[in-house]
Amino acid sequence: MKESRVLLHVGEVIESCTTEFVAQCCKLHTSPPFGSLVRVESEPPIYALVYEIITHSIDPTRRPMAYGKTEEELREEQPQIFELLKTDFRGLIVGYEFEGAMRQALPPIPPKLHSFVYECDSDEVRRFTEEFDYLRLISASGKGIRDELLIAACRHAWEAHDYDHAYLVSVGKELSRLIKDDYDRLRSILRRISKR
Repeated sequence: MKESRVLLHVGEVIESCTTEFVAQCCKLHTSPPFGSLVRVESEPPIYALVYEIITHSIDPTRRPMAYGKTEEELREEQPQIFELLKTDFRGLIVGYEFEGAMRQALPPIPPKLHSFVYECDSDEVRRFTEEFDYLRLISASGKGIRDELLIAACRHAWEAHDYDHAYLVSVGKELSRLIKDDYDRLRSILRRISKR
């Protein structure tokens, strides 16, 4: 199983701390989707939710500029432009693996630099999202787009659970415990999660 993961990694950790990491994508514009669960092959293996995706210049002193051409035209006329760009994504750490069990808490140490990052398949997402403590980590994260991240993460989890209505009800109950003091916010989040 480890061999197949090596071929499918989507990024490599280039910055790391206790609560999050930055990974550089293997190819330009190939980040996992916003809100998706990813796994860092580190010791211990770490789970995170993609919460920011950015494409920028490799050289911080040079900004990309508009050329008024389509990507295809630019690739044909000036392919070197794309060699100077990279796509990174940030992962909010929501759990780790310990002795074969998934724990929804911050790991004892952050991911190591240059560790590979993989998109979790439906089975991994389903296993990880059977419990809901990760929702509390998102809600407490203080990220400016935490509601959008809650919505996206819950939608990915619901999809992995084959759009099971009972699972959606369980998510709703957990969110109502987390956001009990703001009915309008809760209602908006639940409405947007349940739209298919």
